[in-house]
Amino acid sequence: MSKAFLIAAPWSNSGKTTLTLGMSRWYSNQGYRVQSFKCGPDYIDTIHHTAATQKPAINLDTVMMPQKHMIDVFERYSTDADISIVEGVMGLFDGAQKDKGSSAEIAKILDIPVILVVNAGAMAYTIAPILHGLKTFDSEVKIAGVIFNFVKTASHYAFLKEACNTVGIPSLGYIPPNDEIAIPSRHLGLHIDGSFEHVIEKAATHIATHVSLPKLLEYTKTLPNRIYENVDKKETSKKYTIAVARDEAFTFTYHENLKWLEAIGEIIYFSPIHDQTLPKADAIYLAGGYPELYLKALSDNVVMRQQIKKAADQGIKILAECGGMMYLGATIIDEEGKEFPMAGVFSLSTSMQDKKLSLGYRKVVYENQEVWGHEFHYSKVINDDSIPTIAQVFSAREHLVATKIYQYQNVYASYIHLYWAALEEPKNLCI
Repeated sequence: MSKAFLIAAPWSNSGKTTLTLGMSRWYSNQGYRVQSFKCGPDYIDTIHHTAATQKPAINLDTVMMPQKHMIDVFERYSTDADISIVEGVMGLFDGAQKDKGSSAEIAKILDIPVILVVNAGAMAYTIAPILHGLKTFDSEVKIAGVIFNFVKTASHYAFLKEACNTVGIPSLGYIPPNDEIAIPSRHLGLHIDGSFEHVIEKAATHIATHVSLPKLLEYTKTLPNRIYENVDKKETSKKYTIAVARDEAFTFTYHENLKWLEAIGEIIYFSPIHDQTLPKADAIYLAGGYPELYLKALSDNVVMRQQIKKAADQGIKILAECGGMMYLGATIIDEEGKEFPMAGVFSLSTSMQDKKLSLGYRKVVYENQEVWGHEFHYSKVINDDSIPTIAQVFSAREHLVATKIYQYQNVYASYIHLYWAALEEPKNLCI
């Protein structure tokens, strides 16, 4: 018997991620096989989910992914799980355009109930009309219950519980504030590494102390039993060897992208920070991450920088996204204005000074082919005026975006994290 539900909120900063991590760990500690998912294009929260469950977390998205592909991904990974927990994105109905790509849309498509988490620290009975609106706005979205976050006392919770009774939504408990489970953040999102393992454990204990997690499962959906044949994509005529950068600086990948690469070739992981030898490969994938936090280490590894440049000059296929693109530039400039030499495949540089957020879905149109992805960074490109873009880039609202796609021989680089796992065959902008 497999259970499934989606954790959503009326607005951001309500505690969705903390609740997802804590619940995932608690159920895992009880012996359940827990599979976590993340709505939207976020490649950071999935790292946190993976830490909580010790199983790769999977993205679900209706903008970057065809609907059939998204359903297939959910069914494939939920089949072997006892509990599938989907963390929503932003507010319940917030999407790229109206509710497109929202938690609500994904819950409807997957036909799974929503557990709301509400930041009610400064709210009492007024939550009743808010809950009523969320419940009635779209009758196809099944709100199974609500958990109130940042509630200090039982007397405060009594007002909130009365509101639930008024609108006919089960109240599943409340969580008092706890500084010990606060998750540190970085400029690109929440940050967890090995030193924050105790935060996940404390979150699990704290949540389970105040919310009956065994009873919560009664409000979730029991998925139908099915046997899912995990058939890999048809292999292409040529078997590839693909070198994938993976270390502290390069961590932002979509799990399904890596599975797609495994279907067409053998993956060899390497570290631009620590390794002295670039693996022999038909293609190289430099994903995004936090290169700006490891500038000296990346720059000091001169041998690796030279080998990357040599591979580019020799025509090896290279796909570089965001942090990977920054690494291929001439230099990266830190917040204090200090320059660190990088691989020098492109003459452009990137700078962390005067940070400004660039964020959104991106549709890349290249030689009449479309690939969707996501852009999320604070750095900016400089000294690229002489480098033309090779593709058109559009937002989710079909507006042209100034983000460039750079090419040098068989090297393709941009700020955009592409999602190519839904493609049947390799395309030029992919490996």
